[in-house]
Amino acid sequence: MAKDSQIHIVYSALEVAKICGVVNQTAINWIRGEHLKAFTTPGGQFRVYLDDLIDFMRKRNMRIPQDVLDLYEQGSAKQASVLIVDDDKGLNSVIAKFLEKSHEKIVVYQAFDGFEAGVQLVDKKPKCVLLDLDLPGVDGFEVCKKIYNSEEYGKPIVCVITALEDEDLEKKVKEMGAVEFFQKPLNLVDIANRIKKRLHLED
Repeated sequence: MAKDSQIHIVYSALEVAKICGVVNQTAINWIRGEHLKAFTTPGGQFRVYLDDLIDFMRKRNMRIPQDVLDLYEQGSAKQASVLIVDDDKGLNSVIAKFLEKSHEKIVVYQAFDGFEAGVQLVDKKPKCVLLDLDLPGVDGFEVCKKIYNSEEYGKPIVCVITALEDEDLEKKVKEMGAVEFFQKPLNLVDIANRIKKRLHLED
């Protein structure tokens, strides 16, 4: 169970039941009744993110164990992770360094192809993804759509960067879930400012 960020921390229904002081079936009933937000693993098991569990318990005035609260509070300070997905290693690194310098709380991960991006998305569950649409052998539009629609990635904010020129491109990617659109050549100050705003970071 990763502890880099609260959104990384995931509990099984049984673990939820123990934390809440109820039997396993009660936790399952909460999930099936859509009272407690959860997702299902490929094996059909329920999983609950820490922040969703905290929200559920607070709304019902349930006592939250101190160790669970501590994990939540530790993660809250690290919710500014950004994954940059671009096969241009030089540009990728320039953006990474600029974002890291733009705010002390920003943590940057890098991926240079679609496969590596998938691994990083599952492992790191970044809060924001800066995605180049034109990746070798990968349909950037489908990647954008998959990130937005899949629970396994933690529902990150998707920001698109591209050198492709199409007047309908911005509209198309935003319909697929992207929240920001940046045309190359990039304005790094604009990218940093808009990402910081999306991550609710103040200078």
